[in-house]
Amino acid sequence: MVQIPANPENLLIELPKTVTLYVTPEQFAALAAANRDLRLERTAKGELIVNPPTGWETGKRNWNIAGELYLWWRNAGEPGQAFDSSTGFVLQNGAIRSPDASWVSQEGWQALTPEQKGTFANICPDFVVELRSSSDTLKTLQEKMREYIDNGAKLGWLIDPQQRRVEIYRPNSAVEVLENPAELLGEGVLPGFLLNLRRVWD
Repeated sequence: MVQIPANPENLLIELPKTVTLYVTPEQFAALAAANRDLRLERTAKGELIVNPPTGWETGKRNWNIAGELYLWWRNAGEPGQAFDSSTGFVLQNGAIRSPDASWVSQEGWQALTPEQKGTFANICPDFVVELRSSSDTLKTLQEKMREYIDNGAKLGWLIDPQQRRVEIYRPNSAVEVLENPAELLGEGVLPGFLLNLRRVWD
């Protein structure tokens, strides 16, 4: 196990794949604050995940997805809160995750304290999107999607541009797989939300 100091300075992290960093939630918060250019996550076991910056294709696709979610949110009268990929959430199992796009209902958002709203919120988004990049393994993202659902998400989309395929996750339901869909609907979770996948596939 590699120990992380309680108040780290900016760190250059370069480790062999055989080494795993374990951090407490407090150490994770300190690392995230000191390394704002990194996208960090923490598993339920305390393993630190350092996600590399995205390439331009993935960045463009993320921007389109988050932009469509924002437009729906604004035009629907700003129900709840919508978030981009830089937002971290503390799940019930202790993991700290950052979906590529997410939304929290007004009821869930109002239940948070001002302190929780000012840091990593102790809540699982009602809606999450994960976009597969060329460096992501499908198995890892599928496990992440199941984790979201197990911790309270009501709807999740795993979008795989490489295969032009979408996996839809819902509580107490088998995963629905769509091959080369043209659009996705927010169903009862995000009424009226429609994501045109042409902007993602192209």
